[in-house]
Amino acid sequence: METAIQLVAFNIPYPPDYGGIIDIFYKVKALSECGVSVYLHCFEYNRQQAPELEKYCAKIFYYQRKDGLRWQFATKPYIAVTRTNDQLLNNLSENITPILFEGLHTCFYLDHSLLSNHLRLVRTHNIEHEYYLNLYQSERNVFKKIFFRIESCKLKTFEKVLQNASHLLCISPNDNYYFDHIYGHSHFVPAFHPFNEIKSKVGRGKYILFHGNLSVHENRQAAEFLIKNVFGKISQPVIIAGKNPGERLIQQISQLPNIQLISNPEIEQMETLIQDSHICLIPTFQDTGLKLKLLASLFSGRFCIANTPMIHKTGLEHLCQLADSPKEMIRLINELFDQEFTSEEIEKRKIILEDSFSNHHNALKIIRLIESKAII
Repeated sequence: METAIQLVAFNIPYPPDYGGIIDIFYKVKALSECGVSVYLHCFEYNRQQAPELEKYCAKIFYYQRKDGLRWQFATKPYIAVTRTNDQLLNNLSENITPILFEGLHTCFYLDHSLLSNHLRLVRTHNIEHEYYLNLYQSERNVFKKIFFRIESCKLKTFEKVLQNASHLLCISPNDNYYFDHIYGHSHFVPAFHPFNEIKSKVGRGKYILFHGNLSVHENRQAAEFLIKNVFGKISQPVIIAGKNPGERLIQQISQLPNIQLISNPEIEQMETLIQDSHICLIPTFQDTGLKLKLLASLFSGRFCIANTPMIHKTGLEHLCQLADSPKEMIRLINELFDQEFTSEEIEKRKIILEDSFSNHHNALKIIRLIESKAII
């Protein structure tokens, strides 16, 4: 008998070039490689339809995401109400194939009566109301600030829809504790990613690297913090690499001679940048989810310096150097920059990463839940 799943994605998961989309693409790929027929439903709004996905999917459905100011006045969160579509509901309800909703973004129909006989799984990418509250607290633009605050309140209320899920698939142990405490039926399923093996190199690299999607506020905030408090006070060469840096960030980088900006690197180029670095310095100010740039740094890079919000309760604490203040970051940079990265460090990573964070291993976790047929 065919094992199949309907997966509802909040965006077209190709190319896999940012956080949640990376998780979705490599999840689809891993499930397909395990023999699961994946029926992919995805919302289309800022990406082209992707024939590449046909390699891994039995069928792909595209739906236009709604937009416009009027949706901001809806009682449900903007990220959810703009991803409603009658045809999506019809397609999902045509048969009783299990459904995986990617993120609270796609959960508008989670409690719909037409889906009550389906096994319904939800991938929680974040504790969304906390994520939006953090955006509100750090945003400078007053209109965006208001939007983030209202959206956070709506998301906190809307989150109760998760009590209708058969299982929650949480991306980090910290998130798993939160969701299991409130809703139960929660499982830790780490982020899916493009790495099959450790590619870190022994020896010494050439520079310190900060990387991430620079169009995302959280990453811009971290980059600006490092430029002001760390990179401007050291002499070692630094590379900041990522998608769509804004003019403000470009201007700040241009004022420091030891920093080079690499905008919009291709996937292969980014992996090379990580491999050739000596230190990946990747703090965050958002203590939710699991940052895929952390996995990228550990699978491909040498030393990794991170702060508590980046590594707290991820299971990866022992593979990183912890620094929570600029002073601690500078001390570790000076200490590590002349050290060789050893084969012993690589073996330590293999033990943890190639087991608990194996895409194949975690796809099998989902398959076992699908085959359990337990419906709430």
